[in-house]
Amino acid sequence: MQKLRPVELKIVGQLFETSPGYVLDFTNAEFADFFRREVGVDIYDDAYAINGNSKGKRLRTFLIKGQAPAIAKALAALWEYRESDRIGQKRAETVVNARHQLSLIVERLGGPPLPDYGSPTKDPAAASRDTSRVARPEPAALHALGERFLALWCMSDEPQARGRHFETFLTDLFNAWNMDARAGFRVVGEQIDGSFQLGGDIYLLEAKWHQARTDAATLHAFQGKVSERPEWTRGLFISFNGFTDVGLKAFTAKRIILADGKDIYDALARRLSIPDIIAAKVRYASEHRQPFQRVENLFPQP
Repeated sequence: MQKLRPVELKIVGQLFETSPGYVLDFTNAEFADFFRREVGVDIYDDAYAINGNSKGKRLRTFLIKGQAPAIAKALAALWEYRESDRIGQKRAETVVNARHQLSLIVERLGGPPLPDYGSPTKDPAAASRDTSRVARPEPAALHALGERFLALWCMSDEPQARGRHFETFLTDLFNAWNMDARAGFRVVGEQIDGSFQLGGDIYLLEAKWHQARTDAATLHAFQGKVSERPEWTRGLFISFNGFTDVGLKAFTAKRIILADGKDIYDALARRLSIPDIIAAKVRYASEHRQPFQRVENLFPQP
């Protein structure tokens, strides 16, 4: 049975529980009718009262006990109801990246991406960080990128040449997702492996293809490059062979997230959105103060 993770339950609560025990502006009768019509579920069945009888507690029990398709359908319908009322009342969105956060949950449960109902009061800053609008590449393009990535494993070139091939591949991967990626460049005293834009943020790229795993000293050096730039600059460090355990423990990240070769492989093999992966890594780093979490854990398969 597919269940919502604690952080996902928290997001749902922020969006739909207007006060303890209440869900949006539903009366008990309206709540029952809504679930019957939109989801085909009797939300007032005793099965959903094991943690309490309020609308909020029944909703939470349904999110924990229900089947994935029904939960996805309910969340999409609740979002439509919420947005219809919010936009009609011309109320500004108060939850940062609300649609994007909820859409990730719905899509993980097998539902389609949530539509944007065109709020005239949408927060421009939140809109600039919304990654869910990025157009998905054609399947043939993703397949070709996957083949190129696998071919990198078989290269017999010198390490520097392999590194250049890796950087070029990453630039093409990011541009496939319309992220305005640029190839490596040199400024006074330092080499930057590339850059790209996502939402309102500019990311500097560090790409390493070494036999040895990346240590803390290398991470600190890259962090120095990022910290010397404006606050909207972030960093993505991709180490093909990963990072040392000591390095991860010794490194305190600031505006930097990490990825390894397996993350890239999983993204391509499962056709996962690169912008969504970066957004999930940023959120995880903010919540857990850890800049590295694998894609397979951020996007668990059913």
